Amino acid sequence: MGRVFVTGIGVISPLGESVALNRDALKEGRSALTKLDLFTTKYSETLRFGEIKIETQKLKDQLGVKEAGVTRTSLLALHAYLQAVNDSCLTSSQISSFDTALIGANTVGGMCLTDELYNDANKDFDGSEYVSSYDSASINIFLQQRFSIRGINNTINTACSSSANSIMYGARLIKHGYAKRAIVGGVDSLAKFTINGFNSLHILSSEACKPFDKDRTGLNLGEGAAFLVLEREEDVRGKKVYAEVSGYCNANDAFHASSLSETADGPYLAMKGALQLAGISPKEIGFINAHGTATENNDEVESKAMVRLFGEPPSFASTKSNIGHTLGASGAIEAVYSILNLDHQEIYQGLNFSNPIPETGLTPVTGYEKRNLKHVMSNSFGFGGNCSSLIFSKV
Repeated sequence: MGRVFVTGIGVISPLGESVALNRDALKEGRSALTKLDLFTTKYSETLRFGEIKIETQKLKDQLGVKEAGVTRTSLLALHAYLQAVNDSCLTSSQISSFDTALIGANTVGGMCLTDELYNDANKDFDGSEYVSSYDSASINIFLQQRFSIRGINNTINTACSSSANSIMYGARLIKHGYAKRAIVGGVDSLAKFTINGFNSLHILSSEACKPFDKDRTGLNLGEGAAFLVLEREEDVRGKKVYAEVSGYCNANDAFHASSLSETADGPYLAMKGALQLAGISPKEIGFINAHGTATENNDEVESKAMVRLFGEPPSFASTKSNIGHTLGASGAIEAVYSILNLDHQEIYQGLNFSNPIPETGLTPVTGYEKRNLKHVMSNSFGFGGNCSSLIFSKV
């Protein structure tokens, strides 16, 4: 089985509408965690969120979307998708080829419009224009129809590891000869469904989150999208190659619906499996983009898993302190950030850290650094113990 390379990347997040803007903000250590301006909820003033400050109608106008029933989730996906395929210089014939796979991921789908759908459902007419947008697959179907994509098309929903798993699945399709290239990524927009759901777990914070800090008070929800173009080794000659997808693994500790086990089996096995597939030792990882949600359970468990595997872990930090937890988009956005680490030989600091967790004593990176990096790991750990780790390597 051949090697798989990243030849295109695209992202929209609370830090900016492009890869370049996101990188600038990460280098400067900027946080985009604020009160809500565009989304209406009773928690707008009391909690902090990573909100993209572009109105939905403006997004539609920018992207030239005229169809009815297109949700904010699909618009964010389209924005990042276009960046990635243009960056990779894919032609329309390549995109519509049976050899091109589209693997997307999300958790909320069109449920960002739950109120609208509920109101429409109680009116005496044929139904809502948003009914077809309600499920998770609607985003990929929208992209498939818009760009005449005829290859393998799949949507993954494994909570917070969703888009990390989409990258893994796309790489495996290429390695096993089911596709020459794969457009992979994820998206989620802010929604009452997720805000109210996470609030019921008492894990949302009224202040900017503090990953890996002893006094962390919970996570901040965010929104965004990222896509990557993966291609076979034999098809990348003459193209810009950002990194190799050298390692990946999914593991599940099956401990609890919303918590990881104290023994950290899922995170440990995911990281260990990714290292084994990449054929490298733990000491060769130069930086870890940690899952780092700033919740009590995740940060302690992830810290224990890193100590268990690495002994003395490499430099690590969580970019959720910049943009919040973007759920189904987080794995893909953080994969783009990990690729930026390699491409520019630099690492970005974790924000708001003061005191280490007593059980492990680990301290994330607290300042921007230039660094000689060969391999970067990106962790994504989801509800139900669905844990995934990716390794990107410098070419």
